[in-house]
Amino acid sequence: MTEKIYTEKKLGMPVLIGVILAYIFALFMCIAGGVISEYVGFFGGFFAFIGIMVFIFGWIPLLGLKVLKPQEALVLTLFGNYKGSIKEPGFYFVNPFCTAVNPAAGTRLAQSGEASGKSDTVTINTAATASVNVYSKKISLKAMTLNNGRQKINDCLGNPVEIGIAVIWKVTDTAKAVFNVDNYKEYLSLQCDSALRNIVRIYPYDVASDVDTTGDGQADEGSLRGSAEVVAQRIKDEIQSKVSDAGLEIIEARITYLAYAPEIASVMLQRQQASAIIDARKMIVDGAVGMVEMALERLNEKDIVNLDEERKAAMVSNLLVVLCGNHDAQPVVNSGSLY
Repeated sequence: MTEKIYTEKKLGMPVLIGVILAYIFALFMCIAGGVISEYVGFFGGFFAFIGIMVFIFGWIPLLGLKVLKPQEALVLTLFGNYKGSIKEPGFYFVNPFCTAVNPAAGTRLAQSGEASGKSDTVTINTAATASVNVYSKKISLKAMTLNNGRQKINDCLGNPVEIGIAVIWKVTDTAKAVFNVDNYKEYLSLQCDSALRNIVRIYPYDVASDVDTTGDGQADEGSLRGSAEVVAQRIKDEIQSKVSDAGLEIIEARITYLAYAPEIASVMLQRQQASAIIDARKMIVDGAVGMVEMALERLNEKDIVNLDEERKAAMVSNLLVVLCGNHDAQPVVNSGSLY
């Protein structure tokens, strides 16, 4: 289905004024008919009949009055046939028998900041909110935000992670949005879930140089945590490829939440802590060896004391204990001979 613009002029105000004048005329005809009927019964009854018919059927043109605000659209059908879409703001008069169509009028997508930690992001308005959206068949053309709830997905290494995304989208083709899919909002939410799973499962949570995340058989250093921009772009492209037939445009996709699943979070935290401790120890040892080497070189250059190999080994051992220990060293004073 291809979108076509409804070409009728903005005749809403003239039609509204005409209906008001018609009712005034009908009131005049009824009064005049009552007066004339006293003299000429036939013409008086005829005038009154015209006035009554206007009162009975004069409201029908009011059904064709449509008011559109900026960034709103109406998709109109006449007896099942698509007549066109109104996308410009203004006060319109259309065929009173035209019907506005919007299957997603009663569906509300979770906006940014409204997610409750669940993957279900489509809710149907109830109570007072329903009375606003269910009867309004207008389609918003504004950029809107879908806050996709957190999902538990296994990364490429099989580790379960929880991830959530926010998708900024808008309707670009109203005919496709209304006629190509049953409910374009639910369709978008479902495609977001699917695209998120398809992309996340090819990336590791942390950097793994031996994992292919490009799909070309070559490994790179991409990861969910370290390459958030790249992952978000791939998710956006994946969603866009699925929702183009529904007349939707994905403006941006961003990762809003990323963490290991609770069942492995503590283990992965211990792993990260162990890795950090190893790196810190390595740095300490490298620095300590450099300091010992410098100390021996300075002692040798200044010819302060001559040490044999055994004494050098003892000195190196003592210095490494002092420099690499977790606690402050307790000095021991030797008051005797060094040998």
